[in-house]
Amino acid sequence: MIKKIVLLLVILALASCSSSKPAIATTKKAAAVQTRTASTKRSTPAKPIGKNYPSTNNTTEVIQSTSKTVVTSDLINNYVLQYKEIAMGNMKTYGIPASIILAQGILESGAGRGDLAVDANNHFGIKCHNDWLGESVRHDDDSAQECFRKYPQASESYRDHALFLVGKKRYASLFTYEKDDYKAWAKGLRACGYATDPKYPDKLISYIERYNLHQYDCQVTGRNYVPINTSAQPKKSSYDVASDPKINMDQYDPNMYEVQKGDTLYSISKKFNLLVEDLKRKNNLTDNAISIGQRLKVK
Repeated sequence: MIKKIVLLLVILALASCSSSKPAIATTKKAAAVQTRTASTKRSTPAKPIGKNYPSTNNTTEVIQSTSKTVVTSDLINNYVLQYKEIAMGNMKTYGIPASIILAQGILESGAGRGDLAVDANNHFGIKCHNDWLGESVRHDDDSAQECFRKYPQASESYRDHALFLVGKKRYASLFTYEKDDYKAWAKGLRACGYATDPKYPDKLISYIERYNLHQYDCQVTGRNYVPINTSAQPKKSSYDVASDPKINMDQYDPNMYEVQKGDTLYSISKKFNLLVEDLKRKNNLTDNAISIGQRLKVK
C-alpha cells in the first residue's frame, strides 16, 4: 500500500514538472519577441522631414537701404507677387516702368522688411521735403533723426513715389525714355539725383534681371518678353549717361552735391566719407554756413 502511495506521488511530481515547462518556454519566447520588437524599433531610421519636397535655392543677401536688412530670394519673390499689380497700374497711369518701380521697392524697403517699410509703410525712402503735409517719422539716415514720409498703407507709398517722380522737374528727362527701357531709367535715376550711390543703377538692373521684372513691363506694353539668362555674361549697355543730351551733366555731376533742407557740413561730410575741414577746403569755405540749393564739391 505504501509503495502505491509513493509511486502515485512520483507520477504527480513528474506531471507537475512537465506541465510547468511550457509556461516557462512561453515566457521566454514572449521576452524574445519583445526584445526583437524593441530592437527593430530602435534600428528603424526616422523618416526624413520634407523628403517629398524638392529643395529650393533660397539664397540670402543683405540689402542696405535706409536700414540694413537681411532677406532671402523667396522673400523678394513674395514681395514682387504682392506689389506687381500696383506697379503695372502705375506704369499705365504715370509712364514709369513697372520693373523700375518694383526694383526700387525691393532696394529701398529691403523687400518690405526694412525699418521704414515696417514702421511707416514707406517703400521708397522718400523724405518729407517742404511740400509734405502728411504724417512723418524720424529715422537715422544721412544724418540723425531725419524726417521721412509715413503712409497709412503701402499702396499709398507706391502712388506717392509715382507722383514724386512726375512732379519734380529734376526727373523730367526720365519720361523721354521708352516706357520699358529699364536700363536707361535705372541710370537716369542716378544721374538725376535720386540716389548718391554710384552702384545704384547696377543694383536696380540686377534685381530686374534676376527676378524677371521686365516681364511686367511687357505685359503693359504688349511686347513679347524674353527672359534674361543671368548666368551668361551681360552685354554692355549702349546707353551712356554722360553722352545723353537729355541730361545736364553739369547740373547732376556725381562729384557735386546739392544741399538739402536739414543738411550740415558734418552730415554731408559723413555721407561722403570726408572730414569737415576737407569739405571746406574743396569748396573754399571760411565757415560752416551753407544754404539750401548750394552745390558743393564732394569728390
